[in-house]
Amino acid sequence: MKDRKEETLLYLKRQMKINKHIIGVATGSGLTAKYAEKGGADFILALSSGRFRQMGVSSLAAFLPFTNSNDLVMNYALKEIIPSAKVPVLFGLSATDPTINLQLYIKLIKEKGFSGINNYPTIGLIDGRFREALEEQGISYEQEVTAIRIASSLGLFTVAFVFNERQAIQMIEAGADIICVHLGLTVGGVLGAKQIQSLQSSKRKAANIFEVCNEINPHVIKMIYGGPVNKPIDVQFMYDGIDANGYIGGSVFERIPAEQMIPYVTQSFKQANDVKYEELIQKFIDGISTQDDYIDFMKKYIGLHYSEPITLNELAGIMNLSRSYLSTLFKKEMGISFTTYLIDYRINRAIEILQEKSLTLNMVAELVGYSNYAQFSKIFKSRKGVSPSEYIKTNKKTK
Repeated sequence: MKDRKEETLLYLKRQMKINKHIIGVATGSGLTAKYAEKGGADFILALSSGRFRQMGVSSLAAFLPFTNSNDLVMNYALKEIIPSAKVPVLFGLSATDPTINLQLYIKLIKEKGFSGINNYPTIGLIDGRFREALEEQGISYEQEVTAIRIASSLGLFTVAFVFNERQAIQMIEAGADIICVHLGLTVGGVLGAKQIQSLQSSKRKAANIFEVCNEINPHVIKMIYGGPVNKPIDVQFMYDGIDANGYIGGSVFERIPAEQMIPYVTQSFKQANDVKYEELIQKFIDGISTQDDYIDFMKKYIGLHYSEPITLNELAGIMNLSRSYLSTLFKKEMGISFTTYLIDYRINRAIEILQEKSLTLNMVAELVGYSNYAQFSKIFKSRKGVSPSEYIKTNKKTK
């Protein structure tokens, strides 16, 4: 009978032949795992950071003394993921946990039905004086290497997060089946890391590490995780020109979609007349990946929310783009600035309302996003050459 290491390896190699690349999803709940698997995830990583994300807390909570990371993973993964998962499930093991016997605990992980382990939380995400102080006490990345070695010898599949060439060599020599270049916390959304590497520098880093991997073991599976890579188009950029076999994501599959979707779902019930809701949601589901998609989304967003405060910063945040890039792109594609387009849309909508309904001018101003009537009147006159009240008189005479 094949051990889990060999079974999982054969399964993933087969998936790579079919789809060229494989996808791993780091999750903190059975719900995410269920639908990630339905969407085509090739394996699931149960990580304590994922559980904290489900609580609305940053992934970094896994590195703080809020709870025991291994106990947290064992508890939710056994109840929510292992019973129903059809794809391999890997245990996010905190190898530096001083309360466990590493050999015995990894045996327990195998007995409980996990296909393998991943070194997480990892010391690789800690640097500076704190990292030095930990290592002085024997709390080091080498313990994670030891965990991968033990798991491999016990017939478990192993995914190793690495941050440089030396660590990649250590993990390959320990028997790691997947070398995953960890590019840092996933950027984007409300809880994402603010300081990020550029896609280009991340690509160079991954390429350098993969080159070393190929020199030692050309058959090892090579993947990327996190950092600025958070959209399909980013992943494709990383694949092009480097020897990457796949992508692992955590926040990108559960935190960011939740942050983007839940507010819109809630708003749609709040605003029952939101007839374009389904179209907007579908755009999120399908993914925004081209320049036309960005512009189309911005126009639809204005059409739905023109009566509310709207800023370019807000839209840039929703789409995980820089404000300056989005401003330049909009002007290039539309021929006018974002602000000009928004003002024109509101004024034209005000004219439609004035023609259709008998409302006070103050009410019309508020309906198109201007709580200050004086401001609305001034902008209206600059665009149409007459004040709103003069426009009404002229329009009545014309009728």
